[in-house]
Amino acid sequence: MTRSWSPIATVFLAVGGTAAVPQFAVAATTEALLPHNLSPWGMFMNADIVVKAVMIGLAIASLVTWTVWLAKTIELNRETRSAKRRLDILESDTTLAQVERDSANARDPVAQLIHSAVRETALSHGLFDDGFKERIALRLERVEQAMSRRISRGIGVVATIGATAPFVGLFGTVWGIMNAFIGISETKTTNLAVVAPGIAEALLATALGLVAAIPAVVIYNQLVRNITTYRALLGDASAQVMLLMSRDHGRRGMPISRAAE
Repeated sequence: MTRSWSPIATVFLAVGGTAAVPQFAVAATTEALLPHNLSPWGMFMNADIVVKAVMIGLAIASLVTWTVWLAKTIELNRETRSAKRRLDILESDTTLAQVERDSANARDPVAQLIHSAVRETALSHGLFDDGFKERIALRLERVEQAMSRRISRGIGVVATIGATAPFVGLFGTVWGIMNAFIGISETKTTNLAVVAPGIAEALLATALGLVAAIPAVVIYNQLVRNITTYRALLGDASAQVMLLMSRDHGRRGMPISRAAE
């Protein structure tokens, strides 16, 4: 016996069968199958405006860190070589007058120490009393402090970046995850293909924060060690200038401790 289908039943199956599929399920499936660019650049372009601002700020902070490192490394190497060269001259068998003539047109820190000591000697008008060594020491100390402040300029920015960059990145992550949860509530789906891109964009902010902070901490510690070495060289040069002055007055038969008698 052959079973026949009525036209009404055929139309019902054709139309009703398709209409029975929920529309939100089709939308969720389509959204889940949408391609997501999970490369760093793609995640940046798809991120929220606040997360983008955090990422750009961290990138600028990292650029500032490396710029300060390059500039300070070049400056410290140049000044350290100059200080060592001047210190070798001061430690040789020479006089303060000869050293002052050799560094007459120089402006490096050790040369400024020499000029400052000679200037104080001239201001004393040949009166080498008990306070002479104190005045010389104060002048040299002021020059040392001025040179230390100059060479340390910009180091505080690196320290600030190293301390705050992880927290800035964490702020971007929290903001991005909040947006991901809002997206979950709007789409009414917990499909990982829908949720994962938003979370990945949020975590990228933390990664950039660490990329900015870790080199900043390492660079800051390295620069501090190099500056400490440079300050020690200036201290040695200052002490050597004092020795040269004492030696010169001893050669003239005018010991500083007995000059006021």
